[in-house]
Amino acid sequence: MKNIIYSSFAILFISFTSCTTSVNADIDSKTTTPLPSWNDVASKKAILNYVNDITNKESKNFIPVVDRIATFDNDGNLWSEQPAYFQLFFAIDRVKALASEHPEWKDQQPFKAVLEDDMPALLKQGEHGLIELVMATHGGITTDEFEEDVKQWLATAKHPRFDKPYNALVYQPMLELLDYLRANDFKCFIVSGGGIEFMRPWSEEVYGIPQDQVVGSSIVTEFDYNNGNPVIRRLPKMNFIDDKGGKPVGINRYIGRKPVFASGNSDGDLQMLQWTDSNSYKSFQLYLHHTDAEREWAYDRDSHIGRLDKGLDEAQEKGWTIIDMKNDWKVIYPHDLE
Repeated sequence: MKNIIYSSFAILFISFTSCTTSVNADIDSKTTTPLPSWNDVASKKAILNYVNDITNKESKNFIPVVDRIATFDNDGNLWSEQPAYFQLFFAIDRVKALASEHPEWKDQQPFKAVLEDDMPALLKQGEHGLIELVMATHGGITTDEFEEDVKQWLATAKHPRFDKPYNALVYQPMLELLDYLRANDFKCFIVSGGGIEFMRPWSEEVYGIPQDQVVGSSIVTEFDYNNGNPVIRRLPKMNFIDDKGGKPVGINRYIGRKPVFASGNSDGDLQMLQWTDSNSYKSFQLYLHHTDAEREWAYDRDSHIGRLDKGLDEAQEKGWTIIDMKNDWKVIYPHDLE
């Protein structure tokens, strides 16, 4: 199901109010204990040992700063992805917002299922139906208009289980990992099956990852001079799917350097971790295993979202690092610290 939804369309807030605040935050990240929301477990030790090794100029495994590239999947790895991918919730809400302009949708699938809140019927429409849904809500407007739609949705929509904004459901331990890597001169990228223009509007504010360090799925766009008011228009046609084998392709196309650190949570991330594992530099592959049904969700091999099956087997065979969410993390979300 992850592949289906990603084939259809393929966030602790970080805000610095002054230069002084930014400098102090950087100093704190280097002098305080790293990864404070992690228990003293094997996954944390492995991360610290790796970073200490490859940043030590006396080590045979030293990696020059320019090659310290880290890539992170987003859905289920930096923020939650249950009970459906958050971008799908966005598309569903867009259908409802636009329904008055399309009276035919009440009798037309997949829109009928959305308007009747019938998720099983929606999923029965398969890949074609989901593509139709996404194209109707993500295309036909300018990139500026789409960005504003995303921002307004994040400011108002609430997750059905936690009753919090979707961008509040980011993982506090992963925010700390991003900070720790940046403090050690890593350049961190999002490499996600989610839509690139869905993630760009909030990635820097939430993760500290600039818009130009986001790789994702995309639809076709075109330039329109628009009578002296140039715009980029989004067309209802898929351009690139950044999932599974698409992830190494996207990394090569948009980053141009092979990662030395890669983090994901599903089989859709396996090829990205394999690509990282092939680096001539010492590399680090990290899988997040969702094992906490009480604080978040527990799922892996049989999940219709974020399935971790082949990836889990390969991680165990190759000795890649696996995070056991229930046992490795003291807290899940930033609001757990309150």
